[in-house]
Order: sequence, then structure tokens, then C-alpha cells
Amino acid sequence: MRSVVVAPYASSSYYISNAAASAAAAVAVATSAEPPSKLVGGGSEFALYKGLRRIGTETEIGGQNAQQLGLASRCSLTIQAVQAPVRPPSTLPAKRSKVEIIKENSNYLRYPLKEELETEAPNINEAATQLIKFHGSYQQDDREVRGPGGKSYQFMLRTKQPAGKVSNKLYLVMDDLADQFGIGTLRLTTRQTFQLHGVLKNNLKTVMSTIIRNMGSTLGACGDLNRNVLAPAVPYNTNKEYLYAQETADKIAALLAPQAGSYYDLWVDGEKIMSADPPDVVEARNDNSHGTNFEGSPEPIYGTQFLPRKFKVAVTVPTDNSVDILTNDVGLVTITDDLGDVKGFNIYVGGGMGRSHRMEHTFPRLAEPLGYVAKDDILYAVKAIVATQRDYGRRDDRRLSRMKYLVHEWGIEKFKSVVEQYYGKKFENFMELPPWEFKSYLGWGQQGDGKWFLGVSIDNGRIKGEVKKVLREVIQKYNLSVRITPNQNLILCDVRKTWKARINKALAQVGLVNVRSLDPLSVTAMACPALPLCPLAIAEAERGMPDILKRVRALFEKVGLKDSDSLVIRMTGCPNGCARPYMAELGLVGDGPNSYQVIWLGGSTNQTRLAQVFMERVKVQELDKVFEPLLFYWKSNRRNGEPFGDFTHRIGWDAIRAYIDIYKGVEKQQPLVPVKVDGNIFAGLSEVAEKLQVKPSQLASEVLLQYLREAQKSEIQ
Repeated sequence: MRSVVVAPYASSSYYISNAAASAAAAVAVATSAEPPSKLVGGGSEFALYKGLRRIGTETEIGGQNAQQLGLASRCSLTIQAVQAPVRPPSTLPAKRSKVEIIKENSNYLRYPLKEELETEAPNINEAATQLIKFHGSYQQDDREVRGPGGKSYQFMLRTKQPAGKVSNKLYLVMDDLADQFGIGTLRLTTRQTFQLHGVLKNNLKTVMSTIIRNMGSTLGACGDLNRNVLAPAVPYNTNKEYLYAQETADKIAALLAPQAGSYYDLWVDGEKIMSADPPDVVEARNDNSHGTNFEGSPEPIYGTQFLPRKFKVAVTVPTDNSVDILTNDVGLVTITDDLGDVKGFNIYVGGGMGRSHRMEHTFPRLAEPLGYVAKDDILYAVKAIVATQRDYGRRDDRRLSRMKYLVHEWGIEKFKSVVEQYYGKKFENFMELPPWEFKSYLGWGQQGDGKWFLGVSIDNGRIKGEVKKVLREVIQKYNLSVRITPNQNLILCDVRKTWKARINKALAQVGLVNVRSLDPLSVTAMACPALPLCPLAIAEAERGMPDILKRVRALFEKVGLKDSDSLVIRMTGCPNGCARPYMAELGLVGDGPNSYQVIWLGGSTNQTRLAQVFMERVKVQELDKVFEPLLFYWKSNRRNGEPFGDFTHRIGWDAIRAYIDIYKGVEKQQPLVPVKVDGNIFAGLSEVAEKLQVKPSQLASEVLLQYLREAQKSEIQ
């Protein structure tokens, strides 16, 4: 199959548009030339029923045919054979979303963004709003400061730091930019990046160019392409496995970065400041042995259409699930030999969190095993997966365009077989892995090179006020580099032992206390920014989470749970799932003003089990009425040390609802009373209870509650 380019008089080559492809097909029918061939435009495909008149390796459409198509006055249409992946026949172009048309007509993310940035208006138009995402920015509107003139436009910038690595120089620059051009705060994201809020349109180029010239980047931090690549943030500087995972994150980020140059054209007047990519990255990007590339395109992997939707990759080592590995489109896990050297990677595919309220065909999904590849092949394997999503992912409905839906629709075996065609090899069997653990990396730890690191807990990732000031002073005074964790915290790196006491003292003055003094609820809690800036938010998250945690802790005390007891709470202002609430033991998802779906229960403490639907549309002031019986039920009936998520998953929603219905409050709970049962029944009950590691009375209560629930259902029916 061939890809096709069109060369207009006044611009560089770009992949053929749907309209041009349809026109070419019409001409082909009119000329009635050779046997069928294909037209492919940046991932879209069209059957060409009749061949075109050939001139060497090119085919021209001109003269009367072009005039009939309305093309003669604008261009000479040249179709050049280009190798592209084999795809099944199609007789009609698929319906495409508006964003797909915008991308195709953008001259690789330039038009009309460049023109819109030069206007006096405080905002940019719809097409430019879509394109600026690829450059790392979202246009936003502060809903709380709108005036008579209408919307209060501003821009959020998101940086790109594979593995969350930030140099000393870049941190200080971001801190300065927040004060000079933002709202005075920095936001740490769940994908190990900075977000800078409140930048005005006329300051965008200054801010962007400053980041770029200080060895930072925002390229690809948003948009329909690979986002920031996660890896454990911990600076274990002598651990070969962690270092290789972080290095691989860097290389994948480089491999999948846009190549057409619009980023540098718009923000630094065409000057490409970043250092050259590693040779193995360049080799993998240019390799087209199995039809992964658009030959001759400025975007060899992405073409004009880029990907159908955002694409997320994470790399980690066995046991370390600080990156929420199963929530990514692609998850890579290092596999070592007997000497501890990395020999290859396990690959997971098909994870993703986004969904839409009350649309059952949209859903969060966990990634599943694809296979194993040798370490020298990992870039080629990742590229093959990206090419599969690029060419087969849906482009008509953006709600269904993530790769998780493709894997779900096809099943893992079909997905694997198609990826293997692009990869050129069969995947080896997935290697056995040990259980996953959540690692926060808070507190002091040794790097292995004689220096120390300090993981600092940042509430919901927002660095502001005195905390921001003191962090800057410490980072600047001791010339520290930093790492951003996927849990919205900050790691100070390269600390000498003699500095530890002074750093502890400085941070303690602004409430950045030792990890032992933190409420365990805060250690694992996450929230997205939500209101007032995110255009998708319909409820509070970041600003609402502190109150939620206080209320939950107060309920812990009320029902008799210990200070050391905890559970994973995550909160978002909309169903897109940026803070990954669908992996939480208790997830809150905004579904209206001051209203949440408390529908997500049963996730695990190590983020390996998807939470499930429980309850819809609970007003924020009513949450305690749901939380209290849940927590008391857990406290009273859990097995030895059983986490909240495991308890709710085991008990089931029917039993939990039945308990909530009959719950009378902590003080009003009736004491246990003896119930006489047959000796054989008691023996059997005791035997089962022992296997389940619960008391016979607890098991009996659960059985009776279930029976009562069923009896109530029968009466209603």
C-alpha cells in the first residue's frame, strides 16, 4: 500500500487531505487507467478504484481533470508513491472529527496558530486552541474573575520531563516565571511535569522561549501524541535497573517527539536549541523496515494527522508501581539477568483512565500483558505499537479514540498480531513478575553515590506562598537538582550529609514536616486542579481535597480507626481521570456543582485493581453519610490488617448497601447478642471463618445481612 503526498505551489509537501484524496479517486475513475491501488493520508485511507496515469515514479492530475475538481487554480496535484503499512481495503473515507481536519490542514502544527498568536485579541480561535496543545499549552478561562467583557482568557503551560528530572537551573527559571508571568504558583502533575497557570497570550512567546533556552521543553506535553514518559523519580544513582528505566524513558520521549520543527519556528524563531538525539534513537526513528514510517515526511512517525488521541507511556522496574503502570497506553517493566543487568522489557498495553458520565461505552481500563522484548529492540517495539494505534485507532469519535478501546475491541491476540507486523518479529512470552508495591519516596534516602535525597510532600502538588519561597532558597543555596514524582511530590537530590539538619530546619519552618509526622491519608491522596481554570471541571478537586481529608480523618476517630490507618483517596473535577481516581480505594469524580460520583470503590493500595461503580450524585455536604457507615463496616468486619479496598472488593456492593441502609450511627450500634444454631452449622461456620481469617460472628453477620437484603428485594417484587 502507498502513502500519497500533494505538492502545492506555495508550500512544502504535506500528506493528502480527505478532500484531495476524494478528488484523486474521482479523477482515477474518470481516467480508467490501471488496476486498483491505495491512497493514504496521514493514517486515513482511501480505495483508488482505477489507477492513475504514471510519469516515472509520480502521477499527475492536471489540466481538465484538475479544473473539473477545482484544483487547477490552486495547485498542481502530484501524487508520489510512499511506503506505508498494509491496511485492509476501504471504499469510502471514514468520518473524521473536526480536530482531525484541523491537524491535517495545519502545516504540521503551524497554521493558524502562528497567525492567531500575532493578533491583539486576548484569546486564539478554535483551530489554534487545538494546535497549541501540541506545543504544551491549553487556553483557559478563569470562571471566577469574568467581568462585563466576558471570559478571562489565560494560558496554562505544561512542561515535559521524562522521569520527572529537573535541573537546578530549570527549577529556578520555572519559579521565576510563575511569579513574573503566572499566578505565583507552580503545580506538580501526576505525570511528573510542571504546570504554570495564568500566562497571558502576549507573554506566551517570552515564557516559552525562556523555558526552551534553559534546557526545558513543553513540546508534546499536550495534544494527540506521546505525552511525558513516566519512570520512578527516585535518584538511585548506582542502581543499574533504575538508571536504565530512566534512560529508556528519555529515549522513548525523544523517539516520539514531533520532528517537523514548528515548535522552534513559533517560539524561538526557528533556532533549534535542544541537544542531538542519541544515535540509537535516530536509527530507530528512521527505520522503515516494516512500514512504520511516512517516507519523506517531516513527521516520519506521525504524518500530518499525528495520533488519534493522547498517548501515555511509563517505564519502571519490578515491584515499583510509583508510576501507576497499568493506567498507561504502554507500560514497560525492566527484566534483569543473574548479574542484575537489564536484558529486556515486559510490555503492557491498553490502559487508560478517561471516560464520560453516563456513557457506558466509555470506561477506564487496565493495561494487559503483550509480551517480552530484548532491550535492544524496545524502541522498535514501542514504535510498532504507536504505528498500530496511529493507523487503526478511531478518528471519528474522540471519546473512543484512545488505544484502550482498540485493544478492547480487537482483543489482545489480534492486537499483538498486528503490532508484530510493524515490529517484524514475534513477541516472546511475558516474564513472571513479583507483586507490585506503591512507593512514595518521601523522607530521606541514600542515592548510593554518597549523597542523599529528600522526598517532600506537596499538598495536591501546588507549590505556593512561603513553601514556594523556602523551597527555592534551599534549592538555590545548595545547588540541588529535583525530581517530580507521579504522586505530585518533589524530591530534592544530591544532598550532602552535612546539609541535612539545616535543610530539615528550613523546611520545618513552613510546615514541610518529616514524613513520620504526615497524616497517612495525605501521603497517597491526589487531586486534579479542576476549578476555576480547567474548562472540563464541573466540581472542585484540588481546593476541595484538604477538607475531604480532614473529614475522613475525623470519621476515622469517630468509628475507632487508628491514626496509622489509611486508604487511597483520589479526587477529580470531571470524569477524565487526570488524578487516576479509578485506581483508588475511594474515588470521587465530579458530576455537577458540589456533587460527586462516590462510585469508585475497591481499588487496591498498590494500584493494580480497577475500582468499580458504587454510588452516583452525592452532594459534597452529604458525603459523611456515606463515608461513616463504610468506615465503621470496614473497622468492624475487616480481616487482620485488611486494606479498605480489599475489604470492599471482598464484601461486595450489595452487602455494603444493605449495611448502609441499617446503619444507626456509632453510638447506636447494637452489641452482639447470642444466637443459637445447630452444632453442625456452627462447626461448619467456624471452619469457613478460619479459612477466611475472620471471626465466626463476623461471618455470620455478613451471611445474615446478605439474606436480609435478598428478603427485602423479594418483598418489594
